[in-house]
Amino acid sequence: MIAIIDYGVGNLFSLTSSLACLGLESRVTGRPEEIEAADRIILPGVGAFGDAMEKLEETGLVPFIRSQAEKKPLLGICLGMQLLFEKSCEYGEHKGLGFVKGEIASLAEDLPDKTLKVPHIGWNALRIRRQDPLFRYIRDGEYVYYVHSFYGKNCAESTLADSEYGLPVTGVVRSGLVWGTQFHPEKSGDTGLRILKAFGEL
Repeated sequence: MIAIIDYGVGNLFSLTSSLACLGLESRVTGRPEEIEAADRIILPGVGAFGDAMEKLEETGLVPFIRSQAEKKPLLGICLGMQLLFEKSCEYGEHKGLGFVKGEIASLAEDLPDKTLKVPHIGWNALRIRRQDPLFRYIRDGEYVYYVHSFYGKNCAESTLADSEYGLPVTGVVRSGLVWGTQFHPEKSGDTGLRILKAFGEL
């Protein structure tokens, strides 16, 4: 069973539907006993980093998530991936969960081509920089769907894949049993489903 952590920041229908399509049992929960009983964990998220981190801390689950991530696979999606980093500079500086070394930075500030639109919304080819079991069902260059204004930076040692949008946008990171995708696999068609299938087999 996959536990999808519920801390009040995200519409989870697409994610639960995608997992059900793959025959993967999932449960949206904020209960420690259900998360502990799960084989894998997904940390979703949409919105602003500081607000999301505050809500996650209010649940009291942060120390528990850290301990669980030492023994079972955890996948952060979109803002959920960003929360895995040490810190974010989105509307001030905010401390993250610290699984991944690096920070979350403003795409608008770092883009050399200021004509590119932010938020970055749309399909981009995924460039696999390092092979990983998460990619066992996909090939280099397949397209995934992004919706974001901030991105992972100074995280080369954890970066598994990126996409080009005026600069290399961190697409997938990994640290130990913790993975993160900046794009939405649940909105990335068949490619995204194959990534979720691989996660379900980790």
